Amino acid sequence: MSGNSLGWTILAFVLYLLAMIVIGAFCAKKNNNTEDYFLGGRSLGGFVAALSAQASDMSGWLLMGLPGSIYAFGTGQAWIAIGLFIGTVLNWLFISGRLRRYTIRANNSLTLPTYFENRFHDKKKILLFISSVTIVVFFLVYTASALAAGGKLFNSVFNVDYKLALTIGAVVILAYTFMGGFLAVCTTDFVQGTLMLVALLVVPIMAYAITGAENIMSNIDASGVAGGSAAFLSLFSNGGEPYRAVDIISGLAWGLGYCGMPHILVRFMAVKNEKELNKSKGVAIIWVFLSLVFACVIGIIGRAYLYPEVLSGGEEEKVFINMIIKLFVDDVSIPLIGGLFLCGILAAIMSTADSQLLVSASSVAEDIVKGIVRKDAKDETVFRISRITVLVIAVLAYLIALNPNNSIMGLVSNAWAGLGAAFGPTVLLSLYWRRTNFQGAVAGIASGALTVIIWDYLPVINGQTIGTVTGLYSLAVGFAVSLLFIVAVSLITPAPTEEMLEEFDDVSQRRIDFDAE
Repeated sequence: MSGNSLGWTILAFVLYLLAMIVIGAFCAKKNNNTEDYFLGGRSLGGFVAALSAQASDMSGWLLMGLPGSIYAFGTGQAWIAIGLFIGTVLNWLFISGRLRRYTIRANNSLTLPTYFENRFHDKKKILLFISSVTIVVFFLVYTASALAAGGKLFNSVFNVDYKLALTIGAVVILAYTFMGGFLAVCTTDFVQGTLMLVALLVVPIMAYAITGAENIMSNIDASGVAGGSAAFLSLFSNGGEPYRAVDIISGLAWGLGYCGMPHILVRFMAVKNEKELNKSKGVAIIWVFLSLVFACVIGIIGRAYLYPEVLSGGEEEKVFINMIIKLFVDDVSIPLIGGLFLCGILAAIMSTADSQLLVSASSVAEDIVKGIVRKDAKDETVFRISRITVLVIAVLAYLIALNPNNSIMGLVSNAWAGLGAAFGPTVLLSLYWRRTNFQGAVAGIASGALTVIIWDYLPVINGQTIGTVTGLYSLAVGFAVSLLFIVAVSLITPAPTEEMLEEFDDVSQRRIDFDAE
């Protein structure tokens, strides 16, 4: 990148990052209490809620991890995208409305752990504690994936040392999350979600036009893909090898994670009313469909467009970055626009990291400190502790991300599985099965989280993990185990109290006006 082009790109980044910090400072003025800081006062509009939920969901994985996998192994990697799309649709249709209503009915719960506590009348705070700890542990890994993506982005664009690049990204994310809380995070996510979608749509279309339709297949073949272009473009081929049933199941299983993601579920809880929520559903489903399709297209077109350059050795996750630089510096020469589209990748990274930091902060400050340790803690104390937690989590995630060889896809995969298996079945059954009780919820969260840890991290088969040996994604196993434990334990322990059943019926039958409360 020439000095002039680099200057325009730096200008775009500076303007973008300053805008995010200004939003954080503006939103900070609206934080009058902990409900404002953690849920934005339950005042989100439909469009903001939709784009915030999806932007915080997709992260750098959407613009780096997924296109990189498609680029390296072919269209068969799209089974993950298919699973995620199905999961998104089902989450908005069956979880969002009922969860919003139930968190209002369950003593105006501000966080997922508090919802579990109030939903199951957990007087001993056991659910509150184990769910909060689970969130913090797995969000450490998740936040590390976002910071690592940011480091790789700055490293590629500005050719600065990876550690310095990582530091810059972490500091900016910390700044506006620290100041503005949930409203700042959602407002910036709205801007970031819009920028991400524009970049996803424009770049592959322009690259396709420049490459020429007649050259796509020949360039893919010439780039040395395993099995040739036909295998590369097949949904049933993975790096030139036939896709196994276990691979397809593992890809689709990613969709199960949605109903257990605290940073997504909290958006449902914060929507202003049912009318805005219904608006959110359509916007979110369209956004995620277009985003996932074009992220896959980037991996395919990038293979042809970047040829004769062939990315390998972990560089595949930079395919979108390289496409933007080549397109707007070499081919079209509009570096300021290229810089803004590179900010689209930064947007994907930041929109997830900020959400994870805030949810982790709420788990520690609102759930553990105020819920268990100091029940009389004032809002000022909770604010202070939450901000300290944001800082601590960010530093620990930063340390995990210091290794530049960490795969974004790998880090996201592990965290997604842990959270989805621990919370997904519990959320689902808490909303739809009256017989679910406190004991079943505890068993579900504990068994789901432990299954993923054992499956992914313990080398119990000849020095290898079960996940490595079987090839089956831990989320599929953990979700099934958690579901089984919830049902079995709930049935062999005392039934829920009449008060719990009455609350369930209030929500399921809409016996009260939730928009009026």
